Amino acid sequence: MPPHPCESCHTSRAQILRPSTGIRLCAPCFTLAFETETAATITSSSLFHPGERIAIGASGGKDSTVLASVLQTLNTRYSWGLELVLLSIDEGIAGYRDHSLEAVKRNAEVLGLPLKILGYEELYGWSMDAVVAQVGRKGNCTYCGVFRRQALDRGAAVLGVRHVVTGHNADDVAETVVMNLLRGDLARLGRGTSLVTGTGGTGGEGGFASVKRSKPLMWAYGKEIVMYAHHKRLDYFSTECIYSPEAFRGSARTLIKNLERIRPESILDVVRSGIDMARLVPGAGGEGGSGSQRVEAIPRDAEDDTGGGCSGGNGEDAGGEMARVEETLRLNERAEEEGTETEIRLPAKAVNGQRHDRDGLHTGPPAAALPATVNGQNHDRHTHTPDIAVVPIRTKQEKKSGRKTAGDKLLPRQRLGQCERCGYLSSQAVCKACMLLEGLNKARPRTGIEVRGAGG
Repeated sequence: MPPHPCESCHTSRAQILRPSTGIRLCAPCFTLAFETETAATITSSSLFHPGERIAIGASGGKDSTVLASVLQTLNTRYSWGLELVLLSIDEGIAGYRDHSLEAVKRNAEVLGLPLKILGYEELYGWSMDAVVAQVGRKGNCTYCGVFRRQALDRGAAVLGVRHVVTGHNADDVAETVVMNLLRGDLARLGRGTSLVTGTGGTGGEGGFASVKRSKPLMWAYGKEIVMYAHHKRLDYFSTECIYSPEAFRGSARTLIKNLERIRPESILDVVRSGIDMARLVPGAGGEGGSGSQRVEAIPRDAEDDTGGGCSGGNGEDAGGEMARVEETLRLNERAEEEGTETEIRLPAKAVNGQRHDRDGLHTGPPAAALPATVNGQNHDRHTHTPDIAVVPIRTKQEKKSGRKTAGDKLLPRQRLGQCERCGYLSSQAVCKACMLLEGLNKARPRTGIEVRGAGG
């Protein structure tokens, strides 16, 4: 069977079957489409303004590396006038973070971007290796997640930056939705599925107030990020964190990956469902940044667990799945060069009289203001906007007693203040990081043990 031509330029041979749309593209058309769709997400939601100083959360992994490369390319192509800087957090994990930071340094040099590295040891007096030695492997991701989120805001304050972008992708957001559903935590759906979040506030000691967070790659599949990095020959670190197998996010990731194998569009469907469910929760908000108007930042507690988890604080995914994708790409290129490739097409299965065939399937985030076009071909993604209804939430005690709640009564909102110890924004008198540090420091010996000689 002759190879498929690219469905965009119709001249080159198709090399990529996009999991998000089912469209076959050659490598140049794919990279251009990926960049154009990212630009559409940014411009339709007015994420940036001209001359803004942006800190890119860089861990050396595929997501943050691709994000830095794409933003640098788009900033030059569209003359946005952004001032980009790289911000890295050194958790102090020997054999993992030290190697990934070397990749960050190489990328900073290639892209010509300034780099700032802050470490847990410098900020808290504890490295993650020391924390794990103290508390064990189970539950250590809680410490790392809380410390990393605060470290990013502290780094932003040091750099004089009010906007931090992270490499969270569609897979990460879908995992967050599943985690919140499994924990019964609907209140966090709005923050976890929003394109933009912020700590809120108008002031604050240490400059922690009004730090805006956004996810420009929120609608990008993890596999497409790997393919973009492969075809752009980007240098990144792909080893999984040595402490992450114990993380709860790993269970959600396994479920999402299994769904993707059966039905690739499931990832974006889960993200959209999370956005829709967040709108049903009174006071929770929720906006995927898919409309053509400006998206306001949803206030978040400065220590909310809305990040990418142990291996995804900067949007990074597990190394095993993505490593297999990389190996497949390398094998495909080798087969093409040697002329040994063979294409096998399976017949489309019919379920309830409907064909479930991947050809011509278009799914993805709603159409953005900036059309995702490549060489005149329109790759806009379809949208689904159901009618929104507010569903009242009843507590377990109210369900047992049979009492009804008023449908228009909103849940009480948390009020952000300042931690009385470190000045960081928190809804409690003492922030979560200080509470965790207090527990660690109480267990640390305060005086050395000295063994004297027999004559002493």
